[in-house]
Amino acid sequence: MIDPKKIDLNKLKTQLQVKKPWDIIIISFLNLVITFPIFIIIHHNVIDPNWPFSLDRILIFLVVFIVIHFVLNAMRTFMMIAILIYFFVLIYGSIFGNYGFNSVVEDYNSMVYTMSDSPYPQDIIIAKLLPFPNKSKILSAIEYENPKVRNFAIMATTKHFRNLKGYGDYRTIIQCFAVFKEINSRWNYVHDPKEGDYIATATESLLYFSGDCDDHSILMAACVRAIGGTPRLIHTKGHIYPEILIGSMEDLEKVNYLIKNELFPRESAKKQLHYHIDERGQVWMNLDYTAKYPGGPFLFEEILGALTLN
Repeated sequence: MIDPKKIDLNKLKTQLQVKKPWDIIIISFLNLVITFPIFIIIHHNVIDPNWPFSLDRILIFLVVFIVIHFVLNAMRTFMMIAILIYFFVLIYGSIFGNYGFNSVVEDYNSMVYTMSDSPYPQDIIIAKLLPFPNKSKILSAIEYENPKVRNFAIMATTKHFRNLKGYGDYRTIIQCFAVFKEINSRWNYVHDPKEGDYIATATESLLYFSGDCDDHSILMAACVRAIGGTPRLIHTKGHIYPEILIGSMEDLEKVNYLIKNELFPRESAKKQLHYHIDERGQVWMNLDYTAKYPGGPFLFEEILGALTLN
């Protein structure tokens, strides 16, 4: 006698299976997505025997590809459920502003970038998947649409570098550097209460230009954003500081000239600029309160997290 439960189970398995040839296409795509980062990890942790034409690396890639293929092939029965759940979660995250499709692409780019032979090891964001400290409070405190914040930023642009001519393509960056000059020339470092972190809003910090590193970063980011710049906050061990998006390496060369010869010649004399390059190849320059000029020395090198204001 045939057990009806077995019939139902077989029927369910048949319904959940991806039909041919889509099963092969999906498995091949997932195989490549998974194989590539695993291969990079192995590549960086296995001694290179210097075989001709890098045959050892080709062999490693093929072995990883075949193993992942067999694993995915064994899971094909319930692949449709897994894919549907995965896409549902990403669609939900994209709609409600949480972890969505864009986040997946950015994290995959970051993962591949940080596994590669990057000439900028300080760019490796170790805690890419860990929460930025006090993220929600900090985002709320960056009041770049507040009239007081914008008016202060505008005041700084009229006070510094207003008469500099001939650099129209870099007007916004020059004006953001004017904000940097005004804030950093007035900033007074004051510790938080002993009970814990006190997150001051940008408008609070405008009253006395005093506070700790996160208060300075919030004010700087708000003012830079208020006049069209793109700031981000960098979290290191026990410290947070702001950076500004410069653009490409070509943009960096021109900004370097401006800082060295037009804007901060005395402060930056015989000193180098400090910056980071992200996974997209974009240059970000240090605007910390400890810096006397944009691109001043980092207080801490190792990045633990980044919070970008788009």
